[in-house]
Amino acid sequence: MLVPISWLKDFVDIDIPAEALAEKLTLAGLEVAHITYLGLPQTHVDGITWPESDHLVWDRERLLWGRVLEVKPHPDADRLVLAMVDYGGAEPEQCVTGAPNLFEYRGKGPIEEPLFTAFAAEGAEVWDGHSDEPKRMILKEKKLRGIPNRSMVCSEKELGIAEDHDGIILMHSDLGHAPGTPMQDVLGDIILEIEYTPNLARAMSMIGVAREVAALLDKPLRQPSYDVTMTGAPVDEQVKIEIREPALNPRFTAALLKGVTIKPSPDWMQRRLKLIGQRPISNIVDVTNYVMFEIGQPLHAFDYDRLVARAGGQPPTIITRLPEPGETLKTLDGVERKLDEHNMLVADTAGALSLGGVMGGADSEIGDDTTNVLLEAAAWNFINIRRTMGSQKIHTEAAARFSRGVHPSQALLGVKRGIELMREVGGGQVAQGTVDAYPQPAPTIEVDLPASQIKRLLGIEIAPPLAADLLARLQMVVTLHEDTLHVIVPDHRLDIGTGIVGQADLIEEIARIYGYNNIPSTIIADALPPQAPDANVTNEEQIRDLLVGLGLRENISYRFTTPAHEAQLVPPGMPSSLPDAGYVTLANPISPDKTVLRHTLLVNLLDNARANARYTRRQATFEIGAIYLQREGETLPAEPRQLGILLTGPRHPSAWSDKSAADNADFFDLKGLIESLLEQLHLKGVEFERANHSSFHPGRSAVVKLKNKQIGVFGELHPSVAAAFGLTDAPVLLAELSLDAILRRLNPLFSVQPLPSTPPVLQDIALVVKEEVPAAQVEKVIRRAGGELLKDARLFDVYQGEPIPPGHKSLAYSLTYQTDDRTLTDKEVAKVHEKIVKATERELEAKLRDGSA
Repeated sequence: MLVPISWLKDFVDIDIPAEALAEKLTLAGLEVAHITYLGLPQTHVDGITWPESDHLVWDRERLLWGRVLEVKPHPDADRLVLAMVDYGGAEPEQCVTGAPNLFEYRGKGPIEEPLFTAFAAEGAEVWDGHSDEPKRMILKEKKLRGIPNRSMVCSEKELGIAEDHDGIILMHSDLGHAPGTPMQDVLGDIILEIEYTPNLARAMSMIGVAREVAALLDKPLRQPSYDVTMTGAPVDEQVKIEIREPALNPRFTAALLKGVTIKPSPDWMQRRLKLIGQRPISNIVDVTNYVMFEIGQPLHAFDYDRLVARAGGQPPTIITRLPEPGETLKTLDGVERKLDEHNMLVADTAGALSLGGVMGGADSEIGDDTTNVLLEAAAWNFINIRRTMGSQKIHTEAAARFSRGVHPSQALLGVKRGIELMREVGGGQVAQGTVDAYPQPAPTIEVDLPASQIKRLLGIEIAPPLAADLLARLQMVVTLHEDTLHVIVPDHRLDIGTGIVGQADLIEEIARIYGYNNIPSTIIADALPPQAPDANVTNEEQIRDLLVGLGLRENISYRFTTPAHEAQLVPPGMPSSLPDAGYVTLANPISPDKTVLRHTLLVNLLDNARANARYTRRQATFEIGAIYLQREGETLPAEPRQLGILLTGPRHPSAWSDKSAADNADFFDLKGLIESLLEQLHLKGVEFERANHSSFHPGRSAVVKLKNKQIGVFGELHPSVAAAFGLTDAPVLLAELSLDAILRRLNPLFSVQPLPSTPPVLQDIALVVKEEVPAAQVEKVIRRAGGELLKDARLFDVYQGEPIPPGHKSLAYSLTYQTDDRTLTDKEVAKVHEKIVKATERELEAKLRDGSA
């Protein structure tokens, strides 16, 4: 939010430089992200560093407040005029200008009404209003179409206020300054840009920031006037209020102004709205915005006559309610909105009028012909406002405040402040009284704070009287009973809790105002307790390190998705292999594509791969994280941790010495990676079996078993699934393993072997087996039959074709025979080799291939 210092000074005296004030606010939790200077110089404060500003500092001698006395025609140019300006000098100065907003005064003699502008005398430095690039210029005397000219009347662009160069600055009031006053004193300002965290709704207004400033500077706070001049008929005879959902709308207030004239707002109000980035519209609409930014209470103005017409000529009844099934509302932005069941409405007996707390409706908005205005201020349930903003995809300044929390007490203050300002800027009579429906008054928060708690949480001694004073600066009513502070919390502080939570909240407030920077840094006096490592965390980090060592990069993803998105993992018409469990649904999702907690890591891996495919062909990534499976009869879901792996694109980064690097990764690359990981984790009993999984390519997928229990599945992504995710340029290899199952099997102790001291005996064996027999099963039989003398068996060739019979395949293994105590003889090796051949023939119906040893 933009906070002009000039507006802030209405409520609190500020006697320190803006830069020092920005530093204090930032340290107190209201982060000042940027400072904008309008004509005023930047102040350099010792110990405080702010970026140097390249703004234009207005010359106090040459940039002055001027009054336009007369506008004369230029004798030789239709698009130029001669403005006679009183700038405080002995004689008025003649300025040649082409400002179109002066043309209506041309040739009409002396101007009776007040008409003020910014005047720049010869030698003044201004921005070049005709340049597309920022460029400064010094005013020098020159002739314009034959008329000497040494000064100018300025536009907002020429002073660096805004980019508007369609006309000069014109105001119909003197803003309390005489001609000749330096422009620094009239329009000069410094604007703080404050970034708010969600718990700072109390400070999302000028008075809210002023409260903080008053507390930090120990200055008195001046409240705006809430007095109202009421001379009309009683309001309760002219409008009724009915609240049907008090939990969602605890308070609704209204006031009535009759006989108003719709016109532009006064200059002072327009100027302030522009300073905070708001576009002036009309006096009535501008007041609603002005009060919202001034005190933090959003308002909404209805055309009262339209409400009466909708009520058949009778006094209208304003109803706040939930929508009827199928009900719609056309809002002020011109959108016809289909209402959700939780969207609170402001309505009347004829139908919906506005989206409560978010945006008004088109049927009752203020127009140029409006003469009677019904002004409402209400309180809304902040969680419901957030839901409405999300479901309707709408963000407004009012909703930003209501969604963070505005206390119901502010509604009455807002409607009083607003209706009186409307009367002042638009005329008319305010009806006597206000209509105030308050079915659920908010309780007063009171907290007892022992002084011992302050020291316990802050670590420093703050005397109870000082603590009481710091809290009192924040408008809290504090009574000191011995060493306990009894605190009555002001109603605008919705962020202060009760009980122990309230104590912590108050201690935080004491620390903020005392100054976090004033709390000394201390070293802990006690020895740190012994640190017991968490085996699961340590082992999980080890797995991460191993995967990085294998060439993978880690993904970290949101754990939210949608059921429809995960359904893309299953090709149309196929039964799903994904977990058969209910989804954990978010009550208030942050976006439409994040409504449930995920069942699998595969979608996250694929989404990231699709996003990264724009930048690289080769991707090798992994993700470790929980999935969430609802359990019947349980409140909380199961949260098993999973490991996901993705490979796609070239097998290796391109290299001149490796011609195979350009080949795409395939099933066996992923299988080898998984084998390497499990081998480096020293896990025994790992097996692979053919899988039939809906997300993977038939015949190119496998399950991973550990000690005969399945721990995961991997393979090439099904072509239909790859197409659904837009990944069709290269095969996509995916794996999802149970990290919990792997961690349970890890043992910090494992056996090691010394390097062999005897020579090995190397032999090959080629076996012909049926096509469906897995190579892993053959290797298992070979190793079992080989016993202790067989140190290693490695598959090095798979062959199908002549002369291998149809339906069969040849598997060739390299066998290593070796012992640690002696050199094996040929006879010993031959005996074991024969045993292997017989075992494979007996158990697998394998035949020794012709020519195989």
